[in-house]
Order: sequence, then C-alpha cells, then structure tokens
Amino acid sequence: MENKPRETWSSRPMFLAAAIGSAIGLGNIWRFPYIAYENGGGSFLIPYVIALVTGGVAMLFFDYAIGHRFRAAPPLAFRRIARWAEPLGWVQTLITFFIAVYYMAILAWAAFYTYYSFTLAWGDKPNDFFFKDFLQMDGSSTYSGKYLGVLTVVLIVIWLALLLVMSFGVERGVGQVSKFAVPTLIVLFIAITARALTLEGASAGLNALFTPNWEALTKPGVWMAGYGQIFYSLAVGFGIMLTQASYLKRRTDVTTTAWTVAFANSSFEVLAGIGVFSALGFMATQSGQEIGDVVTNGIGLAFIAFPQIISTMPGGPIFGVLFFGSLLLAGFTSMFSIIEVPISACMDKFNLSRRPAVILVGGLAAVISVVLLPTTSGLPALDIMDAFINVMGIVLIAAVTLVAVGWGAGMFPVLRDHLDAVSTLPTKVWWIACVGVLTPVVLTVTFVGNFWDLVQSPYGGYTGTQLLVYGWLLSLVIYLGSILLSAVAWPKGTSFDVPKEFQLSAKAALREQAASKPMTQEGEK
Repeated sequence: MENKPRETWSSRPMFLAAAIGSAIGLGNIWRFPYIAYENGGGSFLIPYVIALVTGGVAMLFFDYAIGHRFRAAPPLAFRRIARWAEPLGWVQTLITFFIAVYYMAILAWAAFYTYYSFTLAWGDKPNDFFFKDFLQMDGSSTYSGKYLGVLTVVLIVIWLALLLVMSFGVERGVGQVSKFAVPTLIVLFIAITARALTLEGASAGLNALFTPNWEALTKPGVWMAGYGQIFYSLAVGFGIMLTQASYLKRRTDVTTTAWTVAFANSSFEVLAGIGVFSALGFMATQSGQEIGDVVTNGIGLAFIAFPQIISTMPGGPIFGVLFFGSLLLAGFTSMFSIIEVPISACMDKFNLSRRPAVILVGGLAAVISVVLLPTTSGLPALDIMDAFINVMGIVLIAAVTLVAVGWGAGMFPVLRDHLDAVSTLPTKVWWIACVGVLTPVVLTVTFVGNFWDLVQSPYGGYTGTQLLVYGWLLSLVIYLGSILLSAVAWPKGTSFDVPKEFQLSAKAALREQAASKPMTQEGEK
C-alpha cells in the first residue's frame, strides 16, 4: 500500500478563509461579550490581549507547526513524533467527534429561529416559548425518547448539507464554501452591529461593556478568564488547527498566518461585543432595568434575551433574521473544521478515500446526534456534554499534550526550527517560554478549578444519572476509545517518517529559500 498524496489548499487566502471560519463560531457571539462584562469591562481587554499573544498565538504556532511538519491528522501526526503519543491524537479526535454530535443541534435551533423571526413567533414570553413550546424540555429524563418531529427533519437536512460539502474535500468543498460564507458572515454582523448602534440605549450598553474596572486586574480569576476565552474561541489544543495546517503547502508562511487568524478572530469578538451590548442597552432602557439585570450569555442570550429585544425594536424581524442567520452561518463554517478532524484521522488510520470516510465518520456522528438531541431531553444532554468535554477533554488534553510532546518528546526546539525555516516572523525565545511554561500552568490551574467544581456539586442541578451518562461516561469513552483505536494496526506500508521535503533543518531550509524564488502570499514557489 502506498500513501496517498495529501490534499493541499490551493492558496493562502483559501486556507485563511477556512481557518477564520473555524475560529469564528458561536462562542465569539454569545460568550465573549458576557465574559468581558463580568471581568472588568474595558480593562478586561488588557488580560485578553496578553492571553491572545502568550496563549492563543503561541498555541496556534504549536498546532500549526505539528500539522504542517508531520502532514497528518492528530493520531498519525503524534505517531510520527513517538509511538506512545498516538493516544493523545485520538483523544483530540474523539473530542471533536462528540463536539460535532451536539454542536449541530444548536445550528438546527438557529435555523428555526431564523424562520421564527419573520413572525416573532415567540410572542411575549420567549423564555416559555424556547423551553416549553419549542424544545418541550423534560429536565428530569436522561433519555425521553420523545422526538420533536420537525426539529429532527431540520437536523437531518443540516447534517446532509454538511456532509455533502465535506465529501468534496478541503479545497473544492470546505475552501470554496468558506471563501463565500466567511465574508458573508462578517458583512451580516457588521449590518447587525450598525443597526444595534442606532437603538435607544445603545450607549448605555457600550458604557457597561467598555467602562474599565481597574480593580478587576488584581483578581487572578480575571486573567484566567482571558486565557479561557482565547482557548475557547480560537479552538486550539484539540486537533482542529493542527489538522487544517496539515493541508498547507510546504512553503507557507506559518507564523504570519497564525497571527492573521488570531487577530481576525479577536476583531470579530470585539465587533460582536459592540453589537450584543448595544442591543442589551436597548433592552434595559425599554424595560427600565439596569444592564446587569438583562445581561446573560450562551443559549440564554441567543434564544431568550435576543428574541425579547427583537420583539420590541423597530424593524425587529429583519434584525432577527440577520442575527439568527449569522448564528447559523458561524456555526456551519466552524463545523467544517470540527468534523474534518475525525474524517482525516479515519482516512489516515484505515486507508480510506475521502467519501467513504465522510460517510462512515459523518454518518455515525449524524446518527448519534439525531438519536439523542432532537428529543425533549436533548437540551440537558447537550449542556452536560459541552461542559464535560470542555473540562475533561479540551483543557486536560491540551495541558498533557504540551508537557508530553513538547518536553517529553523534546519537540519544542524542533517545532521552533520548523516555524523559523518557513516563516518570515521568527518565534524567538518568547514562544517556548509561553507554550512550554506559561500555557501549561494556566491550563492546569483551569482544569483543577473546573474539575473541582464538577465534583463538588452536581453541574447545572442535573440528576446523577444524567451526569453519569453524558458527563463521566462520555469522558471515559473518549479516553478508553483513544487507547483502543491506538491498538488497531496501521495499514501495511504506512510511513511514520516525516515527509522528506519537511525534514530540512532550519538553516538548510533558509539556504534553499534564499537560493530559490521568494515565497509568495499563497505559500508557493
């Protein structure tokens, strides 16, 4: 068996569209504004920017360097580093698989609410409408088995659309759709923000968001929140960016690309904060409340607070269509990179071509998603899965990978030399200091604190059975599954060597670069 040539992005702009699309997701819109408000307002931008540079960009360098040098999804990439490291790659792969399972349900909700916005179907009580009428939530059942018919159909349709795009590959599928969808998303949210800024009370919302509370900077929790938001929104440390970078051409300027993706993501977050808090300022003004009384995040912001705002504002239906359409588009572009990780890993491990891998991996994820989530017990399942995967999966595996691969396998100098060989912006000393010391410490502290919270009291007030099935057993499946998948033999003839063209030392690569045609923006000779 000969290794199949790996797909590549045709140009750097194509990759940037896909990478920015994967970074810009629901967390930018419904999480960042709340986190900023709760952690010092305008002064939060200081720890946020520091976290962006020392944590987010540093982790992007790490993921991009591994993906670009070792040319594979996480399992094979880590196997090429060391035999014992392969399970780390499978943990990252299974994390993205289960994120895909529940993330798609939120896209189905956004699709419904885009339609509901035309008639303001939620009426005067968006809270009751969302929980009782729309989801018919059964908060006590672990699995009710009672399906919401139309929601099930919509979820299936969105899955089919996603898998169709994925079947065409990273270039003709993901790249082409992202090239259109990401600019459209940005234009849509600029329109939303422009409209929100004209609302009565918008200035009160912006004052609440950006007025600095300098005392907050003395609290360790505020700095941890900055790092947490960066890791959450950039999707670093669990295989997504690593897999995307594995499709880059050899002569791509990796570090410049990482800076571009990081700052594009953060710029969108600030834009989202302006739009969201302008709207919340309007809501507070109309209801005669303080901003603090109407601020919320996550599902509550998107599907309860915003419908209430849309119902009372001039031109509300148009604003609602734009807002929920943006949520749908942001989530859909993020899903490309999420589901690509297990698809690519399956192609590597089982020597499958793309379409069979899409059918196998995507089909399995879709079946689990459709069985569990469009039911009256779907929301508790989604909420618990998300909480445990973030703590027991993303935070933990990112910390372990940095220590095990960076220090244990001695890869930090190798990755630094690789980045410096192909990039115009050098990593210098700061990168290893950040990714080798600061980031593992931050991730470890974050994990310990969040793990203690999960153990100390039942998350979200859910029943023990719900937490056991969707939290602790899911975590066990991810880690036990990674060991079992690592034990499966690789196809005969699989190469565990770094591809020859990526084996050059930093100095040799720079000599070759100087003797050849300069690197273009597309990363080609």
